[in-house]
Amino acid sequence: MEVKVLGTGCAKCNKLFDVARQAVAGAGIDATVEKEEGIEKMMTYGVMMTPALVINGQVKSVGKVPKLQEIVTWLINEEASK
Repeated sequence: MEVKVLGTGCAKCNKLFDVARQAVAGAGIDATVEKEEGIEKMMTYGVMMTPALVINGQVKSVGKVPKLQEIVTWLINEEASK
């Protein structure tokens, strides 16, 4: 599974990256968590606000840091839909 945090490196972006890594570990799912800081890359997802969370190419959250449990739920649902 591929998890991406889109952002420019701001405090919220860094926090989302940390929470996303915790969620992956907590869900026990095999996933990579990456940061994407390039504006061009963010635009390919249609994201105009940061931070944003993308799971397997789907934008799940924009402009906020979702709660840990919310991200875990998204991850589990994505894994179940395989």
